[in-house]
Amino acid sequence: MSNVVLKLTEDSLLKVIAHYEKNKIISKNPYARFSAKISDTVVTVYTSGKVMFQGNGAAREAAKWGIAPAADKIVSTKGDKLPDGFAQLSVLGSDETGTGDFFGPITVAACYVPADKVELARELGVKDSKQLTDAWMRQVAPDLRATFAHKVLTLKNDKYNKVQSQGWSQGKIKALLHNQALRYVLNEIAPEKPSFILIDQFAERGIYYKHIKEEPEIIHENVLFSTKAEGLHVSVACASIIARVAFLEEMDRMSQDAGMTLPKGAGKIVDEAAAKILLKHGEAYLKGLTKVHFANTGKAVAIAAKRRK
Repeated sequence: MSNVVLKLTEDSLLKVIAHYEKNKIISKNPYARFSAKISDTVVTVYTSGKVMFQGNGAAREAAKWGIAPAADKIVSTKGDKLPDGFAQLSVLGSDETGTGDFFGPITVAACYVPADKVELARELGVKDSKQLTDAWMRQVAPDLRATFAHKVLTLKNDKYNKVQSQGWSQGKIKALLHNQALRYVLNEIAPEKPSFILIDQFAERGIYYKHIKEEPEIIHENVLFSTKAEGLHVSVACASIIARVAFLEEMDRMSQDAGMTLPKGAGKIVDEAAAKILLKHGEAYLKGLTKVHFANTGKAVAIAAKRRK
């Protein structure tokens, strides 16, 4: 089944609606202005001004109203070759955030977007999360969580420090979290299955599966890996947004407990904040908030020592 999406003027939209009026159907999609179904194609007019033609006759029907857009913009990626029309398939995607932050947890999310809701995800504001601000993602995330099957796993830093001290690399930690999140969503949507699973690639396939080889249930079927995966399918973009907002919400909670806004990242501003916490609450409290093996720990200790003099 193929999908074609056109962006049309209001005048053209009215013509589309008039043309398919006799085939009108009721749509449960809150962003659908009009829907119709003919023998081999479903036509949906969205409030954004886009029209989606879905079905075996999609290209034929779309050609009546304009030139179908070219394939999605090619994203420079590394990883598995994706099948043609991948962006319109039913896909379970996963992504993570927080790995480079001294404060805040590693957070992984998996999200399932079936083919018939790909356009809905876009209507809800989903695009590559690298193009979105934190404030915008906070607005978008509640609708995504309410609409799509998903799972968020948050590894707080006290647990992170424990397993990291036992020799676990970040790669192993992320692989375990991705596998667990994907398993949760697959169980939730069963017996339905995605056409593919797409993981935002942080390790080669062999290394990823080596990390999780002792897991009781390992997700293998139809798994693809690609860098910049959030630009290849909305499921990964949804997962990225959901993970980011869960991370931000945990940072909010931690900031409230610490009595100060904890900065993101691992730069100089983070060193300064960590030194203040060290002076106010002590070393044990700071360790509970941070990834202690980061170089920021030593820098914060040095700054605090100077201020004690």
